[in-house]
Amino acid sequence: MKVGLRIDVDTLRGTREGVPRLLALLAHQEVYATFFFSVGPDNMGRHLWRLLKPAFLWKMLRSQALSLYGWQILLAGTAWPGRRIGNACADIFRQTDAAGHEIGLHAWDHYRWQMQVARWSSSYLTAQFKQGMDALNQILGRTVSCSAVPGWRADQRVIEMQQGFPLQYHSDCRGTTPFYPRLATGDYGRLQLPVSLPTFDEVIGRLTTVKSYNDFIIQKIQQQTQYAVYTIHAEVEGMGQAEAFERLLLVAKQQGIQFCPLEQLISEATTIARGGILRQGSCLGREGWVACQGKKEDAF
Repeated sequence: MKVGLRIDVDTLRGTREGVPRLLALLAHQEVYATFFFSVGPDNMGRHLWRLLKPAFLWKMLRSQALSLYGWQILLAGTAWPGRRIGNACADIFRQTDAAGHEIGLHAWDHYRWQMQVARWSSSYLTAQFKQGMDALNQILGRTVSCSAVPGWRADQRVIEMQQGFPLQYHSDCRGTTPFYPRLATGDYGRLQLPVSLPTFDEVIGRLTTVKSYNDFIIQKIQQQTQYAVYTIHAEVEGMGQAEAFERLLLVAKQQGIQFCPLEQLISEATTIARGGILRQGSCLGREGWVACQGKKEDAF
């Protein structure tokens, strides 16, 4: 069974410390993945204002966020301007590329996208996406072919905007099957590869424990026999949970589960729906709205 392994890299520390460790673990297990990089300012510490929201506060408490992420991540961009990740870690981006992993854009400014994208004008939305794409392409010296928005915060405006960029696919929502979204013109947009499995921070302290997490996620993967995409974070599985993630890779291999870059799932797909939409929905264990796969009209 092939499972798309998506690695989101949100912060400067996650890039600098988490990515190299993940590269070493993946190389040892001969596993390849898709890395989605944030390239602009690291302002993730500004999420602390969300502690005023009970749902976000509960998530931080049950996931033991301080011990999981550390103060450097939790305060980034608060008392000082956020450092540009791409400028500071360009060599790590290129190292990931040289190791044979697929690379895509996560965001220019992860925090601002996740918190403000619904309020941006169409022109500003395009400018933010283009700024991230240009920076990542310049670092790698080539054009990347995929993207995944932060926090699964995408709407129809995002889908329409993305059509102006030469990408192969996007991974912007939660769902169960690959699909081509319907555009305002009635045509179909670029392929979406939804994330189908929960993330570590969504289920810890709610559906499972840290000790039982690997068994929990392996069981979830085995239930999705036709299509599965699993997301990890450089700030979690590349740092505090790195040893547990290494054990997960070993168990997965023993169970016949083959992690792979998302692009490999395209050729493996037996059915790709078309005409689906992105709708605002909720996700257990995640505060705020996320883009969810909507109705499928037909398939080919």
